[in-house]
Amino acid sequence: MQAINICVTGANGFIGRALLNMLIDRGCSVRVLTRNVNSTFPKGVEVIFGDLSSLDFSLDSFVSGCDVFFNCAGEIHNELAMYSLHVEATKRLLVAVSKSTVITGKKIHWVQLSSVGAYGRIHSSQDKVQIVTEDTPLAPLGTYEVTKTIADKLITDATNKGLITSCILRPSNVFGGNMPNQSLFNMVSVIDRGLFFYIGKPGAVVNYTHVNNVASALIECGFNELAKNKVFNVSCNCSIETFVNAIVTELNRSAPKMRVPKLIASFISNTLGNIPKFPLTRTRVDALINTTIYSQDKIESELGFNKVTSIEDGLKELVRVYKLGPKVDRM
Repeated sequence: MQAINICVTGANGFIGRALLNMLIDRGCSVRVLTRNVNSTFPKGVEVIFGDLSSLDFSLDSFVSGCDVFFNCAGEIHNELAMYSLHVEATKRLLVAVSKSTVITGKKIHWVQLSSVGAYGRIHSSQDKVQIVTEDTPLAPLGTYEVTKTIADKLITDATNKGLITSCILRPSNVFGGNMPNQSLFNMVSVIDRGLFFYIGKPGAVVNYTHVNNVASALIECGFNELAKNKVFNVSCNCSIETFVNAIVTELNRSAPKMRVPKLIASFISNTLGNIPKFPLTRTRVDALINTTIYSQDKIESELGFNKVTSIEDGLKELVRVYKLGPKVDRM
């Protein structure tokens, strides 16, 4: 296919790396921005060293000649750095992109990697399923979610002013064998040791999607004309029982049978959940009784998107990595 000039931020990250590999496979001409001088990228990738958060670094040369810009940069640990990277850097990138448009007379298509966290905490119960769509009102809570949502609005405002075309992608929990977040590895460890138990009624829902699905969705958002100036969610969901059974099958363990009433689990988590490393936190209880579903019907119906990797196949990959060695912090 004809080479397309692509710019990517966050290409060193978990999702950014998967996206970069797919772009290379498509024969795209790719330029990445990184502040890590020790970074290594596939042959043919143009690398520009610089810090998005630095006021002394000009972004003009980075976006010069760009057709599609994928903004996958994100800070998930240091709350003090989130506003600078998610908001201020987005403002500076928009200035650079606007300059490029004036010079070339061609709008850059901006693909923004966001999060379903923009919708906030959707209160669900085990008696009623809540479905979150792209029309659900935004109500972000944490610093990461708030700053990402502010960045989304900056992109939307620039789109409405005619400075760019854009697409915002909001994935749910993203996982994969090389994921930096250790929460799922810890869960696999608990199941492996026979310590896992269900909470409340059967049928609680988990919302995860494999990193390959997110990268593939980003590609659709970048190259499908029907994606322009829209917002899409990407997520797969299944019952907690299906999720756990996929793990125990790959571990060759017996499926857990124990089920603790919701009221008892909530009492324990509220009483002891603040103790360091106590496993039954309020967040974990909420996750194990969740019935909120993040729908990806819109991206499927409007863009013809199909997931690349199922939850079950993704969990098989995760367990295989888990078996390679004890690199996770066992609870």
